[in-house]
Amino acid sequence: MNSARLDTVFAALADPDRRRAVELLGERPRSAGELASALGLAAPAMSRHLRLLKQAGLAQESHPEFDARVRIYSLKEGAMADLKLWLAETEALWTGQLAAFKAHVEGKAKARKKP
Repeated sequence: MNSARLDTVFAALADPDRRRAVELLGERPRSAGELASALGLAAPAMSRHLRLLKQAGLAQESHPEFDARVRIYSLKEGAMADLKLWLAETEALWTGQLAAFKAHVEGKAKARKKP
């Protein structure tokens, strides 16, 4: 797993407006103006957020055939793969650690009860 890539994804998702933008893009592709309106942000702020989402590999832009000046943003397929893998590995680690701790504590409790 690429640690630098994961750091970039976490940094991009650290901002609540960017997380909300990701949620909205998960529903359907949208223009920057639609996203800015939905989030109550000014166009320059939305542009900065979208640039960071693209740099993190979470979003991508396309141009409709009818007007190359229009930018439509969507989630990039497979963009969360590294994050999902990290979360699964971390959850497995914690589950194993907590199970071992539980067994240790229960073993000590049983040992104390013996006369």
